[in-house]
Amino acid sequence: MSLAGKISIEIGVHASAAKWFNLFATQLHDVQNLTDRVHETKLHHGDDWHHNHSIKHWTCSIGGKVTTCQESIESVDEPNKTIIYKLFGGDIGHQYEVFKLIFQAINENYGGAIIKWTVEYEGIDEKVDPPYDYIEYLYTGTRDIDGHLLKA
Repeated sequence: MSLAGKISIEIGVHASAAKWFNLFATQLHDVQNLTDRVHETKLHHGDDWHHNHSIKHWTCSIGGKVTTCQESIESVDEPNKTIIYKLFGGDIGHQYEVFKLIFQAINENYGGAIIKWTVEYEGIDEKVDPPYDYIEYLYTGTRDIDGHLLKA
């Protein structure tokens, strides 16, 4: 039996939801330049970073360890500023059968936004812990990126 679940975090940010969504929908390759948590990204398969059939390779610091995985975009919902990413292979593939990151940028009345990250996962067996380190990674990365988006 494997452990499956969903973990979410909502983070108040200063940059607008439109800026956030634009970054993740059209400039994903720039994320490696905006936070120290991402060491390297490269296009593994395909010729466009934002095409659903393209596969990217990520190397990141998560939970104090260098972690690798591959990622593809499962869906983009522009009106709701939501993107679903499927992560697989590498270190993630050793622990999880299913691992999805759901990004959503929500407008706030004061001009900023709420960034909601949801991790949906299914461990390969009951010995795999929930991915709490990934939530910390997303929180810290979001804070780093917000500072850069404000300058842009």
